[in-house]
Amino acid sequence: MAESSSSALASPSLSEAEVPAGVIPAGWSYHSLTDKIAFIVLHRRSRLPWLLGLGLALIVSFAFFAAIGYLLVFGPGIWGITMPVAWGYAIANYVWWIGMAQGGTFISAILLLVRQKWRRSINRSAETMTLFAAVMAGLFPILHLGRPWFFYWLAPYPDKMDLWPQWRSPLVWDFFAIAAYLLVSLLFWYAGMLPDLAAMRDRAKRHLTQILFGLAALGWRGESSHWKRHQSAYLLVAALAAPLVVSVHSVVSLDYAIGNTPGYHSTIFPPYFVAGALFSGFAMVLTLAIPLRRFFHLEDFITVPILDNMAKVMFAVDWILIYSYLAETFTDFYSGDKFEIHMAVDRLTGLYSPIYWILIFCNVFATQVLWWRRARRNLTVLFVLSLIIQVGMWMERFIITVQPLHRDFLPSAWGVFTPTRWDWITLFGSCALFALLLLLFVRLLPAISMHDLREQLHEQNAAPPAAAPPPAAAAGSATAAHPSPQG
Repeated sequence: MAESSSSALASPSLSEAEVPAGVIPAGWSYHSLTDKIAFIVLHRRSRLPWLLGLGLALIVSFAFFAAIGYLLVFGPGIWGITMPVAWGYAIANYVWWIGMAQGGTFISAILLLVRQKWRRSINRSAETMTLFAAVMAGLFPILHLGRPWFFYWLAPYPDKMDLWPQWRSPLVWDFFAIAAYLLVSLLFWYAGMLPDLAAMRDRAKRHLTQILFGLAALGWRGESSHWKRHQSAYLLVAALAAPLVVSVHSVVSLDYAIGNTPGYHSTIFPPYFVAGALFSGFAMVLTLAIPLRRFFHLEDFITVPILDNMAKVMFAVDWILIYSYLAETFTDFYSGDKFEIHMAVDRLTGLYSPIYWILIFCNVFATQVLWWRRARRNLTVLFVLSLIIQVGMWMERFIITVQPLHRDFLPSAWGVFTPTRWDWITLFGSCALFALLLLLFVRLLPAISMHDLREQLHEQNAAPPAAAPPPAAAAGSATAAHPSPQG
């Protein structure tokens, strides 16, 4: 595609602040809308910010793979875990990543089932984030096994040696939770991508690109029978994915709750973890959508009112999380259990208390700016706040995982977890690999659902025009009391 076409695909209008959420501004046609999104993929030149981000993510990802190789040679002893803190960064990272995936499923599946039109501009990035975050989450329990090359022992495959999984082990639960989540997320992502893959096939100029998109489109021709089956399948997979928002992170929370360790053994963990997962997931979608909107000039599709709606939902979920913080601390003291009380006091005033109070600031106090509409519509504020929330949510996972373990029942077994450089490399390396996958996705596949936006444009064009206001009339006149419908 020629460079000169870039100006032709620029946004045709407008003052976006006046456009309601889920409404495409005037000036777009089916053709120009599709060309605008396809241009990001088919245009051969890459923008400098994208190239810089790709290079940085690639370098840190290489460090991540080097750390994994070192781990396979020397074992988990390279991390800071020790007795009694046998769970460290690996499990905290796992819970953090799987939590991010929940927000993407909520946006893509549940908002689809409740017919929220404003999801159409962000559902593709949310679904992709869900897929990649679930992949990142699945790595850490495997790496934490000690012998990760035997991870397939967790699967109930037919075995002549009668070697079967231990069904009472949380590792087996995690295996099935992540496997089911990955499978359904992949089906949902791919089903929504089919019409766009066909559109990319028809607009591609290079023969190899046409072949690749044609194979991926599975023969999609846009016939009415295709659309009928697509809509049925899409809604069916969405209905399957919706319960996973609750079930997957509830299973993750039971990894902790089934233990008798003070701070773990809590019935509030399933709803508490689900709320935290949705909170961090929405924050990550904001972290991705705002740069995508800025660097690829998608202001007419990812509008400020859409981001405002996301901030509102995220803030509502935050209050569930705040209630969980209060309920957890209250229950610890109200229980009368001296071990639970000691754990709660240690969390508030002990060795890891600075991390706890930082997470409270990030997840409770910093988010209060969302009460103001001006803050919710300020993209700089939203982007910085989304990063603060991610830091706070990771610290929450760290506190939940590490802090109850370092003060066990016996003082003789007390210890301190000190992360090593390998802990930090695995954390930041996983973030870099996640960013690398997203950056490649943006340039290889449509980052916004073209067929969803065309459907929105069709609904707007088919809607009857709003009636003009009646002409001014004198007070008390019959025309003023009963305006003419032709007015």
